[in-house]
Amino acid sequence: MRKAKRKKETKAFSEAVGRALRRAAKAARKTAKMYGTPIYVWENGKVVAKKP
Repeated sequence: MRKAKRKKETKAFSEAVGRALRRAAKAARKTAKMYGTPIYVWENGKVVAKKP
């Protein structure tokens, strides 16, 4: 019983973290676009600068 509750709490927490990361990424893209700065992303094992 205890493990099931913990697993449910862990799943809820990880889903909340995912939503928060997506919200932060959206805000970062908006800020980069506003100031004309590049966004750095990981592509094919390398860090690449992209225009927003």
